[in-house]
Amino acid sequence: MTKLKTPVLSLLALLWMFAAVAQTGLPASQSDKTLYGNNPNVGKYADIRGFKMYYEVYGTGKPLLFIHCNGGSISSFKNQIPYFAKNYKLILVDSRAQGKSIDPSDSLSYEMMTDDINALLNKLRVDSCYVIGWSDGGINGLLLAMRHPEKVKKLAITGANLWPDTTALEPTIFQWIVASNDSLGRLTQSPDVKAQKKLFNLMVFNPHISTEDLKKVQCPTLVIGGDNDVILPKHTQLIAEALPQSKLWILPNSGHSTLIRYKDQFNQVVGEFFKTPFRKVKGLSQLE
Repeated sequence: MTKLKTPVLSLLALLWMFAAVAQTGLPASQSDKTLYGNNPNVGKYADIRGFKMYYEVYGTGKPLLFIHCNGGSISSFKNQIPYFAKNYKLILVDSRAQGKSIDPSDSLSYEMMTDDINALLNKLRVDSCYVIGWSDGGINGLLLAMRHPEKVKKLAITGANLWPDTTALEPTIFQWIVASNDSLGRLTQSPDVKAQKKLFNLMVFNPHISTEDLKKVQCPTLVIGGDNDVILPKHTQLIAEALPQSKLWILPNSGHSTLIRYKDQFNQVVGEFFKTPFRKVKGLSQLE
């Protein structure tokens, strides 16, 4: 990795807070030496819509797609891969302009990343799959279910938001994101700075999904958040209430990294959600 200048590193600290300090190429545990996100034994590149998308596949069974957070990578799911690979064929991707998926273009949007993922699924001949998305990955999961509904059997999202303002994100954090994005704009626009500016622009100016849009999501969806999440719990509840088939799960004493803070419980609950026929439960007012 190219060494970044100190000002950029200080701004990247915010991104890595979102990613819960998920580091590329770390094994899941001392007993598991697999370098998830940097595994030469399974890692491949696919020519997707003008760039090379990096992906890894583990396990056998029904396909299960993982979509990581802003500034993250495949390794963000190192606590989930060994568990779900026992029963599913896992497809893990580095989204455009992140991880090992280098993209030199100036633009980046959630819709663009979502269509990238759909194109990869087509290339891999995956007609439909289960999906787990964290943060930005949750946004992409919702958009995948909206733009390519045939692709998503069931969806589990954690820490996703519908729009970028203080009704969705904790106000102090959102103001910090905006200020950091402004600071990046004042730096010399080296390739590294431009790459990070694309990621910050996503958080400042996107997404733009309405609750009416969520009616297009027809797959059963498990909506997850922490009670101390940077995505306000009331916003997470709003998402669950707007989806036609959803369940809401707010984890206590957890921030944005629910799948790390509660990794074992997260894996078990999401796994059970995927394998159990969906039954709508009335009453989502857990936060009242």
